[in-house]
Amino acid sequence: MSDSEDDDVPRLSSHALAALQEFYSEQKQQSNPGGDDKYNIGIIEENWQLSQFWYSQETALRLAKEAIAAAGECGRIACVSAPSVYQKLRELHREDFSIYIFEYDKRFAIYGEEFVFYDYNNPLDLPEKIAAHSFDIVIADPPYLSEECLRKTSETIKYLTQGKILLCTGAVMEEEAAKLLGVKMCTFIPKHTRTLGNEFRCYVNYDSGLDREISV
Repeated sequence: MSDSEDDDVPRLSSHALAALQEFYSEQKQQSNPGGDDKYNIGIIEENWQLSQFWYSQETALRLAKEAIAAAGECGRIACVSAPSVYQKLRELHREDFSIYIFEYDKRFAIYGEEFVFYDYNNPLDLPEKIAAHSFDIVIADPPYLSEECLRKTSETIKYLTQGKILLCTGAVMEEEAAKLLGVKMCTFIPKHTRTLGNEFRCYVNYDSGLDREISV
């Protein structure tokens, strides 16, 4: 190539190059976050097509602490379609607990052995390592506000739990949730990072801290 031809090749300014490098770095971080950052809520962006809406930091923390209290020392916790709670639990560095995330979205496979691919349409299609009634508590947030979704997710919940259930779903599902899982609505009202059109509530089948005010 001659010097004249080389001169015709477009070049980016140093500012544009820096901006481009920053963009690629952000994209890489989002697709493959590492270290403690990978447990930050929002590090994996919501996919509305999968009906994903993350909890606020305050709600995720309250639910995570509730799960720890309910599971007991060295407990086992299953987060079914509730990645925000899983992330908060791991952000708290509670290594004495066994925690699994059951998710359809394979972006969450970054969590390695603790990730279990889960499709509510096949509620009992789980790997052999997941034994029946092997979790002290199951936290579940079915992705859709429908009787079918709750019914199928309930099959998974009842298979996994030794007894305790913490369900997060719409207020409109209260009667169905009681019928399927024997849960009752809590006074605590969960919040999301975005305002949703449907009122969300928490439901439990045990004496829960979500019915008590937290001290400031």
